[in-house]
Amino acid sequence: MMDVLKRVLKLPSVCSKRFLTTKVDRCVTGLVAQQQTVGPLQLPLADVAVIAQTYTDLTGGACAIGEQPIKGLLNPEAMARLAVGEALTNLVWAKVTSLADVKASGNWMYAAKIDGEGADMYDAAVAMADCMIQLGIGIDGGKDSLSMAAQCDGELVKAPGNLVISAYVTCPDITLTVTPDLKLGKDGVLLHVDLAKGKRRLGCSALAQAFDQIGNDCPDIEDVPYLKKVFEVVQELLSERLISAGHDISDGGLIVTILEMAFAGNCGVNLNIESKDNDLLQTLFAEELGLVIEVHLDDLDLVKQKLDAAGVSADVIGEVTAAPEIELLVDGEVRLKERTSDLRDLWEETSFQLEELQRLKSCVKLEKEGLKSRTSPLWHLSFTPKFTDKKLLSASSKPKVAIIREEGSNSDREMSAAFHAAGFEPWDITMSDLLNQKADLMEFRGIAFVGGFSYADVLDSAKGWAASIRFNQPLIQQFQEFYNRQDTFTGPDIGGSLGAGGDMSQPRFTHNESGRFECRFISVAIGDSPSIMFKGMEGSTLGIWSAHGEGRAFFPDENVLSDVVKSNLAPLRYCDDANNVTEVYPFNPNGSPLGIAALCSPNGRHLALMPHPERSFMMWQYPWYPKEWQVEKSGPSPWLRMFQNAREWCS
Repeated sequence: MMDVLKRVLKLPSVCSKRFLTTKVDRCVTGLVAQQQTVGPLQLPLADVAVIAQTYTDLTGGACAIGEQPIKGLLNPEAMARLAVGEALTNLVWAKVTSLADVKASGNWMYAAKIDGEGADMYDAAVAMADCMIQLGIGIDGGKDSLSMAAQCDGELVKAPGNLVISAYVTCPDITLTVTPDLKLGKDGVLLHVDLAKGKRRLGCSALAQAFDQIGNDCPDIEDVPYLKKVFEVVQELLSERLISAGHDISDGGLIVTILEMAFAGNCGVNLNIESKDNDLLQTLFAEELGLVIEVHLDDLDLVKQKLDAAGVSADVIGEVTAAPEIELLVDGEVRLKERTSDLRDLWEETSFQLEELQRLKSCVKLEKEGLKSRTSPLWHLSFTPKFTDKKLLSASSKPKVAIIREEGSNSDREMSAAFHAAGFEPWDITMSDLLNQKADLMEFRGIAFVGGFSYADVLDSAKGWAASIRFNQPLIQQFQEFYNRQDTFTGPDIGGSLGAGGDMSQPRFTHNESGRFECRFISVAIGDSPSIMFKGMEGSTLGIWSAHGEGRAFFPDENVLSDVVKSNLAPLRYCDDANNVTEVYPFNPNGSPLGIAALCSPNGRHLALMPHPERSFMMWQYPWYPKEWQVEKSGPSPWLRMFQNAREWCS
């Protein structure tokens, strides 16, 4: 059993996709309600992407992808149906307005000029259309790549025919989304919803591929209306918040689905699965469509009752355990008993090997070794987050804050939204507005320089932006006058690279130690400092979005670093799962000394930091938080307090 698992878990189609996720910005715009990573360890296992329409409402949209290219080697029609089915079994975990509202984009990839390939593509298209008609959904666009073959050294190299379905739909409530990470501990029960009604075909599976086989018979969807029933009843369960975790069965089969849920939840499971006249490998590794759902023990009867009423059958296949160990019984016989972390290491192995090709090897090693013993972050909240007083939000006269952006920058809209939510009047100000004297900083109480890639970072992070200020005498004078006023503030911004002076000993932010862009939801500790924005937040340890390529705090003068520490001018520090300030990667994503993530001025009015509180000021922007917090997912996050503090200071 372990030999088989080792092979399957290391396949690129099954293994962790960490090598793809941490190097891209997954939180930009601040409207991202569900991105690729889930759970306390932020593993890349999300089934569906969800984005909010606005910062002030809970409506949004969801998108999910389905593809099964290897299945097309045996049956192009089954491949097309399974692509549609996988897209829906991924999409189902977001609450949608209606299945009838679902639209899809189809991406066809075939070597259509080769004999027989065009016919296979036609058969797949007909099968897809018939399947969608029965489901009541429609395809409204897509693209094709029909030259998926090439001659190389006299041989024909041909890609497997493939159809990628991207399904998308509107969401009435983005907070109803369910993720794969198991959450309930000993109170969790696992249900298996089988869309294949007992069939267990291994053709073109990850198991077959791991042993260089194709097989004779691949999975398919024989009962499309049943898929529709399952989708609709799961949507009902989401509305009533009766599902705490859920995951579709896809590459790797039932056993991989359950393992991934345990990996993401950093917990264990006790499984007792019946083979129902199938052999062991068919039972565990067949990639027939299906769902695995975690429900609370107290809700089990109610959930089964609702499933039965909808004509959907589900089997109890196990229970969640707090102890991080996987125990598997098939027909009452123990087939697997391993630590969750050991199996997770196998699943991560291929990803880390790929990471070594694109990241500093020492950083990859640190993350790989650290993952073995990681626990859920022990965040501490020293205050209660609250929405801004309605009187401040409806005031006719509000303090103005300039949200300053430059060519290539981003984060301006989410920064404006965060300040607006705190009772400010945010103004969108471009550098050209200031250079052309269309705007004057004398009109504003606050300035926020947004993040991003100004001038594409050709001159390193923000240096081109800083130069446009420093080498324009009227403009630098205007900024200096703003700083000299006693009623102004700046931040949260990248002011460390935009200082108005030219002091070579000035701290600044440089390239990450890993050598590449890093996007992570990391832990930070808020310490004592004169910063006006962190007033009343001291002692808290919180999660926050971090996304940058040049965030390493650099102090050319060690005496300056010593003064910063002694004067408590580093109010924000990166910390590990145990809340200890750290320089260790990846808890510290850039290698900043003493875990420094922010710097403030001695008077507390100016703040420069690398993480993104403007992308984390609502709880639905949090990819995970401890249930002990007892906060509403639709409510404000602790980071709104930063902006509220600035508003209070202006009063």
